[in-house]
Amino acid sequence: MSDSAPIIRGVLIQIADAKLLLPNATIAEVLSYADPEPVPDAPDWLLGRIRWRGWQLPLVAFSRFTGIASDEQGGLGSKVIVLKALGGDAKRPFFAVLTQGFPRLVTVTDTALKSDTSDDSVPEGVLAKVRLNEDDALLPDLATLETRIGEALAAAA
Repeated sequence: MSDSAPIIRGVLIQIADAKLLLPNATIAEVLSYADPEPVPDAPDWLLGRIRWRGWQLPLVAFSRFTGIASDEQGGLGSKVIVLKALGGDAKRPFFAVLTQGFPRLVTVTDTALKSDTSDDSVPEGVLAKVRLNEDDALLPDLATLETRIGEALAAAA
């Protein structure tokens, strides 16, 4: 590997029927799952709100959001990752995603990361399908997810 090859610290996050690959810097904290406070009339992928450091964070079931798995729900062994929102909304600087177990730290390099072009279709909320070493993963479209969370919360208000 050359000295100029970028190395990114990432995390592989297990969700229902898939893994997400995110930069480590987007994760604020990993929490144990607790039942969220329901949001009236919210879409099924918006599981509710959780309390975290004085914030009320929307909790998302990413597999439901993308349509990968319709039965994703929290339970024993589930974790919640708190993500830093990228959209710059001061009212919602964080949101949470349901996961199955702890995220796994990984090193992402040009040689280890390959685009998965075997299937051109990607669901809403996914930028790309990739392969990191031996792991198939999805690169989530966090900007779209944040927009949809905002729309769902505004409709439920």
